[in-house]
Amino acid sequence: MRAAALFLLALLAIWLVLFITKGRFLKHPFESMASSVLEREVDVGGEFNLYFAPFNVRFMAEDMRIANPAWADAEDFLDAELVDTRISTLPLIFGRTKLRWIELKGSRIALEWDRKGERNSWTFGDPDTAAEPLELPEIHRGTISGTEVSYRDPHMQLAADIGIDTVKAQDTQFDSDIRFSGDGTMRGRPFTISGSLLSPNETIAGGRNRLALHAEGSRTSVDITGTLPGATRIEGADLRIDARGFDIAQLFDFLGVAVPSTRAYRLSSALTYEDEEWRLTDLGGEFGDSDIAGSLTIAMPDDRLKLTADLSSDTLDIIDAGPVIGYDPERLDRLGGSGAIQQVGGHPRVLPDATLRSDAISRFDADIHYRIAKLRAENLPISDIDLTLDLDHSLLKLSPVTANLAGGQLAADIAVDARGRVVNTDYDIRLSPTPMGTLLARFGAKEAGTTGKVSARLRMRGRGDSLHQSLATANGRIAVIMPAGTLTTGNVQLSEIDIGTFVQKMFEDELDEPVQINCGLIAFTVRNGIAAADPILIDTKKNVIVGRGGFSFRNEAVDLAVRADAKTFSLFSGQSPVGFNGWFAQPAIDPISGDLVGRAGAGLGLAAVATPVAGLLAFIDPGDAKAAACGPILSGARASAQRTAKGKPRDDVGRGTTAKSESGKQSDEGARKQRKKFLGIF
Repeated sequence: MRAAALFLLALLAIWLVLFITKGRFLKHPFESMASSVLEREVDVGGEFNLYFAPFNVRFMAEDMRIANPAWADAEDFLDAELVDTRISTLPLIFGRTKLRWIELKGSRIALEWDRKGERNSWTFGDPDTAAEPLELPEIHRGTISGTEVSYRDPHMQLAADIGIDTVKAQDTQFDSDIRFSGDGTMRGRPFTISGSLLSPNETIAGGRNRLALHAEGSRTSVDITGTLPGATRIEGADLRIDARGFDIAQLFDFLGVAVPSTRAYRLSSALTYEDEEWRLTDLGGEFGDSDIAGSLTIAMPDDRLKLTADLSSDTLDIIDAGPVIGYDPERLDRLGGSGAIQQVGGHPRVLPDATLRSDAISRFDADIHYRIAKLRAENLPISDIDLTLDLDHSLLKLSPVTANLAGGQLAADIAVDARGRVVNTDYDIRLSPTPMGTLLARFGAKEAGTTGKVSARLRMRGRGDSLHQSLATANGRIAVIMPAGTLTTGNVQLSEIDIGTFVQKMFEDELDEPVQINCGLIAFTVRNGIAAADPILIDTKKNVIVGRGGFSFRNEAVDLAVRADAKTFSLFSGQSPVGFNGWFAQPAIDPISGDLVGRAGAGLGLAAVATPVAGLLAFIDPGDAKAAACGPILSGARASAQRTAKGKPRDDVGRGTTAKSESGKQSDEGARKQRKKFLGIF
């Protein structure tokens, strides 16, 4: 008991000495000890107090300076005319800093990261210690005047300078109003920030700090309003965020996160911070002419940024989907759908060249689920889109992706691997049997009388950090298969160039008679961005349709020729190919080929030397087309595996080539040779 009494008496004596002297005599020991622990120079040029008042620790220092590490641009981490604070004793014993009150006057605080993003100025002690996140002490009340805070992060290309001052609050529930304003740059783009934090009057029980923050930059505006449980406490915050801007990608740039661009957007969401996660819930808004809703979580598991989102749209406008794959949102805003087309090398190009930001996607991971009830597109009957995006250390997967396309099921798995020096993309897109009448209704097919279905698959692999580059280097195969069925359309006879039958049906009003399809295959083998017909072969009740040629993902040129040979005798049959040419952005059809013109010339010659009836001989089709075996067609086999109905190898289909060169030009000799190779009649 006596020992305990002596111990308490000693503590009382120490407390009394400190209280009477205000601990002024501890100034130099404090400087020495603090410099040793922080491994920075700590200097107090003016008055110094350190004592219990009566139970909380009172710390006061005038002209206090804490040096920065040698690598930092600013000489000092802290340079303050006055630091005056009361620290709760009990939390301090357990390693927590809880400030009941603080006054900062004439302070300059420099927060910096090094250029590699490996060290920061607020991680004290051993310089080889791993950088720690910025954690502010819990502050109940404070008064700040003439204080400037600067933040520099070269790796994130972020710099900001913010001034902070406290004024007397006008609201009777609040004691003080901490106001702040400043400016900075993010990735070279300037921004401004301003706001206030109303601190509650201590006489008001249960008061919470009211925050209002406004930031603007790069045609982006953000407002955050709500309450904080403490002036520097985020955990349990009850906030609301409203963001507006031209492109949401610019907003996420502040997080160092590369998200797809959008057209002009407006978003609103509840915002809170719990369990070391920023949570945006009840999110809603619009971008372009589309709506968006859902939730988003931003976390740092294992010290790596991760986005987790569950989003949905009732309606997504096809133009609003454009920026996601690389189209310029500003150009789309100005020109609409035509903004996706640009002139390159003297001809139109539609595949975007916007590059993947490989450096940005390497800094974070993502798990995003997005559902779209309806896609608003003039000629694309698609709905019920459901996609999952997974980003894990620069490997981005869109898998699975499903959608309803004209009553059929569209599925896709796409993987973009940016982990190496070259970006590689794998495409696997599948279409289950889909009614042709619904799919092609806006292109002339009629649902009534059309029973045919179509299925398809695209499997390719390409290199490059843009959609255009990836497809321009791709290798793989594209196949569209048509099993038995009927197709009703008034234009199908034009594609077959069976002029006698077409004219006859046109005048007899029988244009809607269904075309009986036995089987069909439209397939291309893709090598280094060049797609060659392999094969185009469609067997109908009356004709066998074959095609050669192809198209190029490199310059987006199209050069195809399709010809129909009759199975039965037909008068006025042109027997000449229909040309499909032009560019992806401006395709063209040319049913009057040079060979048809040649037949017309031959007919005129016969008519001149004989009789007009003799001129018709040039347009007679003897009906000797060889019916196709449907087995190889329905299996999507290459041209070399195709057979006639009698099992013999076909000699009228083969691997096609594009006629145009990379510049999109073709010599007359090249065109003549290709026509000769295709037609085999000259």
